Amino acid sequence: MNNELNSYELSRNFINFAFDNPEKISPNHYAIYFFAIEHCNRLGWKTKFGFPTMMACDAVGIKKPQTFIKYFNDLEDWGFIKVVERSKNQYSANIISLISATPKKGEAMDKAMVKHAASKGQSNSPINKQVNNITIEQEIDSSKLLTLFNSLLGKQAKVVNAKTKTQIKQRLKEGYTKEDIVNAIRNASKDPFHIESNYKYLTLEFLTKPEKLDRFVNMGDFKIKTQIL
Repeated sequence: MNNELNSYELSRNFINFAFDNPEKISPNHYAIYFFAIEHCNRLGWKTKFGFPTMMACDAVGIKKPQTFIKYFNDLEDWGFIKVVERSKNQYSANIISLISATPKKGEAMDKAMVKHAASKGQSNSPINKQVNNITIEQEIDSSKLLTLFNSLLGKQAKVVNAKTKTQIKQRLKEGYTKEDIVNAIRNASKDPFHIESNYKYLTLEFLTKPEKLDRFVNMGDFKIKTQIL
């Protein structure tokens, strides 16, 4: 990738933007952008590559090309995708680049996480992670978890219930990481059954059960490493 960006940097830029602009973001933005990263990865991190509309629609579960174009154009306007050559119709490919799409990196999310952790007296947690030279605890921030969950699934969940919190703590003790939980939510959002049911049964309590978390963590097709919780 010419040492400019990698999947971690690309996804982190996007998550920072989503955190700062929750009113703009929908699950379709997540799906299209992270599929573009995955596609670029599979092509060996080409500087520019074909991104066919119908292929992307099939991959992320969007039925109408017009719907895809709307969200795709948003990603271009926000600077996450650069269109090198625009497709002539829905059956030809846009030629795009992720290399030059480098929105200004924000630290608002990291600072908010650290501030929240400090306000909750979590500084004695034995497991620590390093984020942009700021040490945070390996413990899930419920508000950030809800932001991610609602953004990806188009839900309006208000709280993380006590049972879910207990399950999350147990999964972390078992060796799962916050990154695993992020990937599980993202991968579950691509599951055909849950898409068909409009995510009716997909809850945080459901996702953090041991057998469900293990299943969705290991859905490799859409697994992209990132740390945001």
